Amino acid sequence: MDGLAGYVLRRLLFLPVTLLIVSFATFYITRWGPGDPISVYSGQYRDSEAFARVREKYGLNDPYIQQYGVWLRDVVLHADFGPSYRYRDRSMGEVLGPKIWVSVRLGLYAFILTFLIGIPIGIFAAVKQGTWLDPFAIGSFLLFQSIPVLVMVPMLVLVFAAKLHWLPAGGFDGLFSKSMIIPTIALTLPGIAGIARLARATMIGTLGEDFVRTARAKGLDEFTVVTQHVARNSLVPVMTTVVGLSLVGLIEGAFFTETLLGIPGIGRFVYESVQTQDYNIILMVVLMTTAAFVLANLLVDIALVIIDPRIRAGRPDST
Repeated sequence: MDGLAGYVLRRLLFLPVTLLIVSFATFYITRWGPGDPISVYSGQYRDSEAFARVREKYGLNDPYIQQYGVWLRDVVLHADFGPSYRYRDRSMGEVLGPKIWVSVRLGLYAFILTFLIGIPIGIFAAVKQGTWLDPFAIGSFLLFQSIPVLVMVPMLVLVFAAKLHWLPAGGFDGLFSKSMIIPTIALTLPGIAGIARLARATMIGTLGEDFVRTARAKGLDEFTVVTQHVARNSLVPVMTTVVGLSLVGLIEGAFFTETLLGIPGIGRFVYESVQTQDYNIILMVVLMTTAAFVLANLLVDIALVIIDPRIRAGRPDST
């Protein structure tokens, strides 16, 4: 456990460095575009003197390096990410909390379904290797993976909302409402093929092992061999490694899905913040996403060591 503890400590110490680099890059990228949040927020109102006073109040007239230094100081010393230029009378937590909760529930649905469907499809394809069912099972879901979310969402709305009138065309009415079905489908289908292909590859590799032939020689039926011996020894460690990548795919898809369907989640909110150049909202969401991704991968690495003690984090196996 000393090796694991050292590895975890090194990763945690590197996290602030990662966040510093990401925040610095994001800070400058958001300010390279034309205009600023004050002029965007004001709309048709044009008063150069009023704009100058507001910019001076928020330090937007200072050099970028000075603005970043003030922002970084407030974050480190006071955990203050600065005001939202669109929601100046509300705190960041009040603005982001409800939207994050909507996206988490939507993403959790899609995350669970992706694995519940992808793993059985991969197992089925591995067992049927050499028959037409193998490429058919994987190829069917590769088709969905090749369709961009920007195309899939309008297609689902056209079929299930406009033509069949089975589902609402957008919005969010709660966790167990019909409004969850279209976005869940749009987020789930593209990720199934990747999970299925990985499950198929690991299953095929394990099916040729000696302990599998021994289990069959003992007279165990094929279902027991596949589920209790092959799947247990091959899928758990490998599936754990793709959790972080699956989360990234869900976050990426949420931006388009929530925006197209009018779901009041964090993806749509970030899109609107980019349009209005709400710098501090963008920075906070980017840093939260970066930290979540790094910590998720760290938890995956720890889980792999727990699942398979032969794995040594951060160093080669001494055996």
